[in-house]
Parts: sequence; structure tokens; C-alpha cells
Amino acid sequence: MKIEVGCPNPAMPATLEAFRVLFNQLDKGNLHKLPAVYSEDIQFQDPLGAVEGLDALTHYFAGAYSNVISCQFVFEDALVQDSSATIPWVMHLRHKRIRNDREIQVAGISHVAVKGGKICYHRDYFDAGQLLYENLPVIGGVIRWVKGYAG
Repeated sequence: MKIEVGCPNPAMPATLEAFRVLFNQLDKGNLHKLPAVYSEDIQFQDPLGAVEGLDALTHYFAGAYSNVISCQFVFEDALVQDSSATIPWVMHLRHKRIRNDREIQVAGISHVAVKGGKICYHRDYFDAGQLLYENLPVIGGVIRWVKGYAG
């Protein structure tokens, strides 16, 4: 479900559905799926880094997913206004370097902008402390993991 404000963008429902599907299938072995959802000039940012361009995003996600065992998102209803949307989610993550491979949950929000049926801007907001610092055993592990996550 989505909540729309302003003029509806006809590409928005399909684009948001493709986004949801992508992030519940994404892993280090299928990053070739990114161009189906993201534009070549994508601008991406999260609390751990920022990149511009599809090649840079692919490299960034290759680092981010390199030690991921599983990652699933539970998406809530999107708030859509014209060509942008805000989507709350909870990430269920199992990572080789976090909590001895046990699942953790991190709540966040994605803000996306759509142009030509593809996402051209994506910013994730989440508590990096909840993701990292509360779940890694030592500060040295945090530094090594962040370097591996950011590529």
C-alpha cells in the first residue's frame, strides 16, 4: 500500500515494487540486478557513505554485501509525493562479523526520487550505532567492518 500526496506519478507504483523486490533478493552474487531499478546517474547515501553513479553504487554494495549471510526487509507503506517516496522498513540482517552470525534488526527509512521509471536518488536513514557499535564485540572489529562495508 502507498499514500499519495500531490500529482500521481504513473511510474511510481511499479518502481517502488521493483525496489522492494530488489532489496529482498539482493546479495553479492546478483548485483547485476541494480540497473533494472537504478538510473546510471544514481546518487546514493546512507550513514556509512555516499556514491554517485551506477558503477560506484555497484562497488559500494559489493563491499556492503561481502560478508552478509542474509538480509531481508519488511517494508511499511510508502508515502508518495509526486516523483519521490519515503518508505519505512525494518532490516533483518545476518552478517559474518556481527553478533556471531545471529540476526539483528535495524529500523530505517529510505527516501527515493524517481525519474523515467528508475530511481535517481536514494538516501537511507538508520542508526549506524544500532547496526554496528551495539553489535560488534570490539572497536577494532568496528573499524575493520566499516572499511569492508564501505568498500
